[in-house]
Amino acid sequence: MTTLPLADASGSGPVALSVERVAVVGAGSWGTTVAALLAPVVPTVLWSRRPEVAADVAAGRGNRRYLDGYDLPGGLEATDDLLTAVDGADLVVAGIPTHGFRSTLEAAASAIGVDVPVVSLAKGFEQGTGLRMTQVIAEVLPGRPVGVLTGPNLAREILEGRAAATVVATTEPSASLAFQELLASDRLRVYTNDDLVGCEIGGAIKNVIALAAGMAEGLGAGDNARAALITRGLAEMTRLGVALGADIPTLAGLAGLGDALATCMSRQSRNRWVGEQVGLGMSPDEVLAGMDQVAEGVRAAGVACQLAKEVGVEVPIAEGVRRVFEDGLSPVEVWAGLMARRPAAEVQSTEPELQIRESRDA
Repeated sequence: MTTLPLADASGSGPVALSVERVAVVGAGSWGTTVAALLAPVVPTVLWSRRPEVAADVAAGRGNRRYLDGYDLPGGLEATDDLLTAVDGADLVVAGIPTHGFRSTLEAAASAIGVDVPVVSLAKGFEQGTGLRMTQVIAEVLPGRPVGVLTGPNLAREILEGRAAATVVATTEPSASLAFQELLASDRLRVYTNDDLVGCEIGGAIKNVIALAAGMAEGLGAGDNARAALITRGLAEMTRLGVALGADIPTLAGLAGLGDALATCMSRQSRNRWVGEQVGLGMSPDEVLAGMDQVAEGVRAAGVACQLAKEVGVEVPIAEGVRRVFEDGLSPVEVWAGLMARRPAAEVQSTEPELQIRESRDA
């Protein structure tokens, strides 16, 4: 049993909340890493849809499919039975790709307690609805606190014990503080944030930017071009995020800028790698068919463009990525189109931002 300090009812100081069990749903590289961080602190069970992955973890062989060669804590439980995993958990962490997110939660719903916080690890949007993952959780599991863990968190580096920082945002501040206390260590600095929208928008759009950065790398555009592309991608992220209700400091922080830098530059980044292979001349279908895990930016690009259209903001980089992966346009054509865009001021007037905020607050 782990005792965590949370705000008491009077707001004057912390009281103790007992967290006796955590369920991590989804045994990809990041879900497994989060489970490995939690297991030494609180009894933790990891659910995998693949029986062989659950069997390996349970037997102490590690996650040989997604994290081969990495040891996991001996106390980490694992199962391929979803209801068994979440039953009795005081906290559920959802590390499921966006395309299976809703159906997995629906299958688990009957065993998740009515007050149990559910925290998403996914970085993307639901296809068809355009919803963020916490919005999906709220629809499937109404009444529960919902949240997201995000930031520049490359799984293998964290599992190796290298220094990193992350951010957690939830609809219930006590849930954020609980998760912070569970994960924080001398190697992982955990920040809280009350801007759920900004944290999720940052996590989703940075994957789209990383695809573009990878394509630029594959085309041999150079470091100047890549830096310009990442910076202008952050401008798109900010425009879209603010229009959807995000706060600018969040998008300039770990959930936005920080995550974008790691994902756009690291050789460990799936989205960057996919973009680079396409930039080198491989077809998107060929690249994606050979992957073991999901590059969420591919699905997020189209949703980002649709959301941008709905709120009236321009996202030319996201549109270029979408056209490569949905319409079959070549990266060379997209790059030429971006460079040929009309001249403009780098920093636009703050009036549109103020108008957005005024209409949102009205």
